[in-house]
Amino acid sequence: MERINKLTEGRNLLWESSRMILPEHKEKIRSRRDEARRGGRRERPALDEQQRELVQAALAWSLERGRPIRLELYGPYGNETVEGVVEEARPDRGRIRVGGRWIDAADIVGAAYDGDGG
Repeated sequence: MERINKLTEGRNLLWESSRMILPEHKEKIRSRRDEARRGGRRERPALDEQQRELVQAALAWSLERGRPIRLELYGPYGNETVEGVVEEARPDRGRIRVGGRWIDAADIVGAAYDGDGG
């Protein structure tokens, strides 16, 4: 008589190949599956020349004046909004630092600021 448990082949189909999986990994697998059902992974949008110029103007404005801006960052499952002052720009590396966080310039899909001149 064969002894059957959760590791018996064919008895635990979802996690059969994994003898141990961390709860956060299991949750990530489930969330990715749910995202795939709702439309899946999104492609990175390509900014046109005018949009790139607006983003560059907002970054320069914040860097020069020390005023906060709002950046919209690309995310494969949804965009993220970051607000803060541009502290440093590294065009050679394609990165900027906003509020102590380094951001890849390629991830920026939108920028807004209050151009009040102050």
